[in-house]
Amino acid sequence: WEFKQRGESGLWVSDLLPHIAEVADELCVIKSMVSKFPEHTAANYYLHTGHNPQGRPSMGAWLGYGLGSEADNLPGYVVINGGLIPPGGLQNFGSGFLPASYQGSVFRAEDEAIANSRPREGAQRQRRKLDLIERLDKQALASAGQDDGVESAIANYELAFRMQAALPELTDLSGESEATRKLYGLDAEWQHAQTYGRQCLLARRLIERGVRFVELTCPNVGHDRWDQHGNLEKGHADNARTVDQAIAGLLKDLKSRGLLDSTLVVWAGEFGRTPMAQGSDGRDHNPHGFSIWMAGGGVKSGFSYGSTDEYGYFAVENKVTIHDLHATMLHLLGIHHDRLTVRFSGRDMRLTDVHGEIVHGVIA
Repeated sequence: WEFKQRGESGLWVSDLLPHIAEVADELCVIKSMVSKFPEHTAANYYLHTGHNPQGRPSMGAWLGYGLGSEADNLPGYVVINGGLIPPGGLQNFGSGFLPASYQGSVFRAEDEAIANSRPREGAQRQRRKLDLIERLDKQALASAGQDDGVESAIANYELAFRMQAALPELTDLSGESEATRKLYGLDAEWQHAQTYGRQCLLARRLIERGVRFVELTCPNVGHDRWDQHGNLEKGHADNARTVDQAIAGLLKDLKSRGLLDSTLVVWAGEFGRTPMAQGSDGRDHNPHGFSIWMAGGGVKSGFSYGSTDEYGYFAVENKVTIHDLHATMLHLLGIHHDRLTVRFSGRDMRLTDVHGEIVHGVIA
């Protein structure tokens, strides 16, 4: 696919992504990302939690812990699963040693975002049941002492009760205009594009309702995400056709509603791909130099930062580590990364561990 300079900024975007090319002037592309791990599971844990072993809090959990939630009837951290959970599974969205109520809640991109979310009995009867469960749980706490699991269960029961009223309204897109539905590609012939379009539209609706952190996973188009070790041409074409229009639609929609300035959008994978072929029609993993982009939320727009060598293999200018990315994300959202700590296992833990530098070069 040919790359061309797009928009007034002249950012280079591939023909593979024609809709994203239309919003090039909103993007801040970091071309010098590096990771420590070339294997999917460890690299995904590293991207999500800042550590490669499982069991640490996800960045979404850290953000909820640091900022709280503006939504009374929805979780503060929502993952909208399009069909493929990243390697490493639900631990990517876990709360680790933070209270369990900060873990990600996984929604589906369907009319019923969470199974069994529609009540099957009257509110009064259900309220009596919840009150009884709460009394029993508090009795258990009184005899056993503080227990995060029990305390979080009490909070989650209450949140689940309130979510029953919020979820049907959230997932009912009938009130969205035809222009908005078209913007996100809900009328696309490619079914996977419709799925991802619905994910992006639900993400905007969650943001409007005060949810702090929303993460989207890619639909399963039958080509193992973007992990094309072979059959690259068809795999990339199908994956791009799935996400391209909806991503551009989300950025345009957020901007038109005055939300983009206060919403940080991050598009990233756990590592990049080699500049040389693998086999006859594939590319292998490359953690030594790859690109991600951000938009809104106080980053420079129509801007590229850093570079790789002439082969596209190693980052050589303005390297950005995963810890640097996390530090910058937290900074843009109003949190200094080395002050957001929790005492655990004898020391003050944080998302960026003892690392991380704010990348001031990408901040507007």
